[in-house]
Amino acid sequence: MQRERFKSRLGFLLLSAGCAIGLGNVWRFPYMVGQNGGAFFVLFYLLFLIIMGLPILSMELAVGRASRKSIIREFETLEKPGSKWHWYSPFGMLGNYMLMFFYTVVGGWLVNYFVQYLTGSLAGLDSEGVQAAYASMLSDPAEMISWMLVVVLIGFVICLGGLQKGVERISKWMMVALLALILVLAVRSLTLPGGGEGLAFYLMPNLENLKKVGLVNCLAGAMEQSFFTLSLGIGAIAIFGSYMDKDRTLLGESVGIAALDTFVAITAGLIIFPACFAYGVAPDSGPNLLFVTLPNVFSNMAGGRLWGALFFLFMSFAALTTVVAVFENILACCMDKWGWTRKKAVLVNLVILALGSVPCALGFNVWSNFNPLGAGTVVMDLEDFIVSTILLPFGSLLYLLFCTRRSGWGFDAYLEEANTGKGLKMARALRFYLTWILPVMVAVLLAMGLWNKLKFLFV
Repeated sequence: MQRERFKSRLGFLLLSAGCAIGLGNVWRFPYMVGQNGGAFFVLFYLLFLIIMGLPILSMELAVGRASRKSIIREFETLEKPGSKWHWYSPFGMLGNYMLMFFYTVVGGWLVNYFVQYLTGSLAGLDSEGVQAAYASMLSDPAEMISWMLVVVLIGFVICLGGLQKGVERISKWMMVALLALILVLAVRSLTLPGGGEGLAFYLMPNLENLKKVGLVNCLAGAMEQSFFTLSLGIGAIAIFGSYMDKDRTLLGESVGIAALDTFVAITAGLIIFPACFAYGVAPDSGPNLLFVTLPNVFSNMAGGRLWGALFFLFMSFAALTTVVAVFENILACCMDKWGWTRKKAVLVNLVILALGSVPCALGFNVWSNFNPLGAGTVVMDLEDFIVSTILLPFGSLLYLLFCTRRSGWGFDAYLEEANTGKGLKMARALRFYLTWILPVMVAVLLAMGLWNKLKFLFV
């Protein structure tokens, strides 16, 4: 079967950035900033994005483009005879499924909130009403599962149209709308009276804020976020490398993807933090930031129903671009592994994703007594832990070692693929850093993340 290709370079950049741009930017990034000391976290995040994220992003794209396969086949296509790098492939594919098992649920919350703001159900509620609406949604299994199914159906309907006519075309429109909406919302938030304190928290480094959370916690969170935001390590980016032409270098394309991803993350903070401080609400309220804190802001804001609807429309587009991108990777894995048609892969995986996402939805209500990572945790915390703390950094480490070790694909092969075409080239002088220093940094990230999440077992 002939490999599908992107219709345009713009389509590749927007779709690859759309895979990276998602809940990691507009849901996870703001509350991580709030919980980890503000501006210092932002600085560390940007640093790790450059020195860790960009090189590994280029490697994942290189493996995809050279192999013309998804993660289920790419390692065995490029590895030396007798080597066993491909043993990770099923785990990488599992990472895509596991990510979507909770991503589709949270995506359903966003679409639900957009519809409620559009119809006026959430407009004008006081703080108790906002909290009650959120609690009511979480406690209703039928509502949770219904909106999750909406997201799953939207994602697979788009993917059913194929790479160019479905995934690329629709994702380009969603990305353009997302970028337009985020700019409108940022301008509105920055003009709110009293928002300056929020900007200072977000953009002005403060040692006192850093001391409160601890340097190690801040560094660990920033490193983990740099991998989560780019969806590295599970082949979600490599699949788009497999659809690329060879007319552009991969470091240059990686910079373009990371720049769009970072722009959205930073701009999301420009929306959220001035609004939080303008209306006196806490910026460190964790995952509930979008569903409790911000609706309180919209309730006090002139035209709050309109701004709430626009905000959750933007959030829905951010989630759906990632859903579509990861669904495409899952479909490509099935087509590469078993030679299925796209239609068969869609039908089978629609059932798998719909059923697989139910435990996360039930974890907030029927199964709320199941606390896998300690008191107060739910099924989603376990799934997020497996993906964000284990598979993303471990998979990233594997791509890194595969591209730099002689027993793998090898640095020379990676460098030749990465530097093919026009654009920014990876310097051979970075070989020592990429081969020896960066793997240690990623291994430290993996160890720190595991300790932060599992230390409750030992303390």
